[in-house]
Amino acid sequence: MNPSTALATVLVDELVRGGVRDVVLSPGSRSAPLAYAVQQAERAGRLRLHVRVDERTAGFLALGLAKGSSTPVPVITTSGTAVANLHPAVLEAHHTGVPLLVLSADRPHELRGTGANQTTTQPGIFGSAVRWSADLPAPESVESVGAVHRTTVCRALAAATGAMLGGPRRGAGGPVHLDVAFRDPLTPDFLRVRVTPDPGPDGEVLPRDHGSGLEGRADGGPWVRLPSSRGFSHDRVPPVPRTLVVIGDLGTSPVRSHQVLDWARAHSFPVVAEPMGSHDRTQVVPHGPLLLSHTDWLRAHLPDRVVVAGRVTLSRDVASLLRTKDVEVHVHPAGPDWADPGHVVSRVGELTELSGPVDVSYIAEEAWAASWRDATTALAQATRDAPAAWGTGLAVGGVVGEALPDGAQLFVGSSNPVRDLDLGMAPRSDRLSVVANRGLAGIDGCLSTAIGLALTTSAPSYAWVGDLTFLHDSNALAIGPDEPRPDLTILVTNDGGGGIFRTLEHGAPERSADFGRIFGTPTGTDLGALCRAHGIRHVLAQTRDAAAEALSATPAGITVVEVPVDPASHREAHAELRRLAREALAISG
Repeated sequence: MNPSTALATVLVDELVRGGVRDVVLSPGSRSAPLAYAVQQAERAGRLRLHVRVDERTAGFLALGLAKGSSTPVPVITTSGTAVANLHPAVLEAHHTGVPLLVLSADRPHELRGTGANQTTTQPGIFGSAVRWSADLPAPESVESVGAVHRTTVCRALAAATGAMLGGPRRGAGGPVHLDVAFRDPLTPDFLRVRVTPDPGPDGEVLPRDHGSGLEGRADGGPWVRLPSSRGFSHDRVPPVPRTLVVIGDLGTSPVRSHQVLDWARAHSFPVVAEPMGSHDRTQVVPHGPLLLSHTDWLRAHLPDRVVVAGRVTLSRDVASLLRTKDVEVHVHPAGPDWADPGHVVSRVGELTELSGPVDVSYIAEEAWAASWRDATTALAQATRDAPAAWGTGLAVGGVVGEALPDGAQLFVGSSNPVRDLDLGMAPRSDRLSVVANRGLAGIDGCLSTAIGLALTTSAPSYAWVGDLTFLHDSNALAIGPDEPRPDLTILVTNDGGGGIFRTLEHGAPERSADFGRIFGTPTGTDLGALCRAHGIRHVLAQTRDAAAEALSATPAGITVVEVPVDPASHREAHAELRRLAREALAISG
């Protein structure tokens, strides 16, 4: 089977699994793989095909079918002006909220801008008239066709039907655009991708054998089940006794992290939580994803399902768990879309499902849940008995957790601070609301964000950033004499540059000759002098006690607390923390 045939067959198969029953086709050469695929699907009785020679007519026919059925209807065209002829129908669908799905064939990406025949810039051709769009490159091999393409179809159907979750786009369906590049050969060799029957009854729980990305879910269901998917609506999270809950950033969702934690603990599900939120940190696995980094222990206590609340962005260990074979992944996003970089999610639900009443059928398997509780206790004890050495970011994370008062609000910057808080802060029952810019996790604008947050609350306000993040937004300290000024203590861990890279592959000892200039990027800026230039109080805290004292003081005006950190300590400190955890887990079993 050639890659173009495989891609077209997978796309059409996933459309049918997602509820598509009518497809409109205008003939063309570049769209031939899609034409063969929809004809095969019609012969198998899986959809009804409509062929029109004029793309403008085809577009409005698809519009009528979608309007009458309230179901997404794809219209398939070849490349070039054929796509442009759909614009009137797309505009009508845009203004009336009709779930029209444009499936345009395209030339391979390397032909764009070369003057190749029937080649123009098709992605973005409909501008703001579509709810969502994707630009799929031509696959290089059959093996490269799979989960990413099925997930893309699910996202397209979600946007077309208004099933994007948790935000203002909920319920606002409309046209979407999938632009798909195909490379020769465009005709099939008639080897078939196996397809399976249509989905079963509502609420059916997926088996653990999900099937391959090329062949689709083994039970015939869509790759990602959505609350509004045809035949697959869910009123609640299906019961799976071995369930691990992972809490990420919930943003501005009305469902807060403490509610998700309460739901999980009521069902005895263990919880791994990123530091953002306002939950009781004594009730989650301590030091973030540390437990997940030990594959031997995890393999022996693997969950059957991971329920993800919000968006997780910090840990490679969490990402690795989500990609583990035989682990089912359900996500409950806080925003209008769901995160799934590994294309492994099998179900998307509303975040409100994780804040509802207790159901006894959900209770975790006791022996399995107890093994997680025992490991959590052992891990907390081991790290309490051997705290990180002062001069490391992990030690600063410990002080932050201890020193900030009950009810404090902490904005934490990207790169090392948020990870040092995640791994370094000991379990804490005192209230602490942690906020971060995790949408794109950039280092820009962090001081300005923290100042804005501090101006909106009466809670004691703090921020923790690295030196590069501080310098990147130091103009935030230039506040005019007539402007409102917050009470905010800003902690700056100064490791002389890009310390985050020392914990990654770039910071390996064998790459030290290249590291300093292009990754470490030391600036040598005198932060005290910079603060004085802005009339900002500056405290240099070189000891643990000095840092704790400065952070314990009630914020009054803007104060910058600078804590020097040894840049060479990052990698070793993280390795030592993992060693402690490994020994503790070996003892706990």
